[in-house]
Amino acid sequence: QVQLVESGGGSVETGGSLRLSCAASGYTTTYGCMAWFRQAPGKEREWVSKINWGGTTYYTDSVKGRFTISRDNAKNTLYLQMNSMKPEDTAMYYCAAAPYCGGLYSVRDFPYWGQGTQVTVSS
Repeated sequence: QVQLVESGGGSVETGGSLRLSCAASGYTTTYGCMAWFRQAPGKEREWVSKINWGGTTYYTDSVKGRFTISRDNAKNTLYLQMNSMKPEDTAMYYCAAAPYCGGLYSVRDFPYWGQGTQVTVSS
């Protein structure tokens, strides 16, 4: 059983920063790949970033250069540092996990999910 618990959401102004965290529990082999997704009101959930056990990172184009994903394997914790935030970053942010990262970018590829944390960026 894998449990993912996000924290760190909140409200910021345009240009501000937030850091999200996701604490994982369960067998470590089940979350070799960890990712962040987000879902804005009225829109589909979209992939934002992912990181494999070794620390290789991937980003969707809209957040490259602004967001940084990282993980602390000793603490079983995933992070997302969000800088230079924009109103279009407003969404519910979800942590997700899968055993491996290869080729995984869609919601259906990740079997484990957190409950989400709200991020709001005001203009």
